[in-house]
Amino acid sequence: MAEQQTPRSLIVTFYGAYGRRGQGPVPVAELIRLLAAVGVDAPAVRSSVSRLKRRGLLLPERTGQGAAGYALSEEARRLLDDGDRRIYAEGPPAASDGWVLAVFSVPEAERSQRHVLRSQLARLGFGTAAPGVWIAPARLYEEARHTLERLQLAQYVDLFRGAHLGFSATAQSVARWWDLDALAKLHEEFLDRHEPVLAAWESRTETPAEDAYRDYLHALDSWRHLPYADPVLPADLLPADWPGSRSAEVFGRLHARLRDAGAEFVGAV
Repeated sequence: MAEQQTPRSLIVTFYGAYGRRGQGPVPVAELIRLLAAVGVDAPAVRSSVSRLKRRGLLLPERTGQGAAGYALSEEARRLLDDGDRRIYAEGPPAASDGWVLAVFSVPEAERSQRHVLRSQLARLGFGTAAPGVWIAPARLYEEARHTLERLQLAQYVDLFRGAHLGFSATAQSVARWWDLDALAKLHEEFLDRHEPVLAAWESRTETPAEDAYRDYLHALDSWRHLPYADPVLPADLLPADWPGSRSAEVFGRLHARLRDAGAEFVGAV
């Protein structure tokens, strides 16, 4: 979660929300103006864009009018499409939907890949069931599969789908597989920051475009990291006072109120 609200993270969030709807690249001058509205200065935009270009996520491209700009690579589009399925998920899965297991073994001669593999599974939201055995809700299977293939890690992993059959209750096992206290804290931090923003908007009758854009981009930048740290576990396996359901509701209401008004500001720029 440390990446949120950094210039690079806000640029990725901007492209995810507004920068892939048209057919052409986003001109550099416009990107600088749009990021200035959320508190990122021009040197930080240029530096962050350079890093994203080196990672292969942004591609330099001229607009139809000949201006310098940046477009998303195919890899970046796929990552953002995967993110959409998590960020805008309508609700948690049922426990009966089952699980996907990632069982891996890395030869000692390639042990550096072991750390890479663990890091990627953690970023995908997998919990640790046992050494070399990671687990996640079954709906993450497709994303896990093509992420491991893209990173050339699939050779070390076998994926399985199935149900948890005991011996302990599944809710007790979930509390071992994931650090629920740490995940709850992330949701509470999101609520501390953005629940007052929602309350302020719901007391207003108008939705000014630039204000909506600024608050939506900050909320989305905070929220989009959460469904990776917390893979949205079945509600009946979580504590009764789980804050994740409330944080999802707050984000959903901010999205409904602000997203389209923010698009008007982007269009005007």
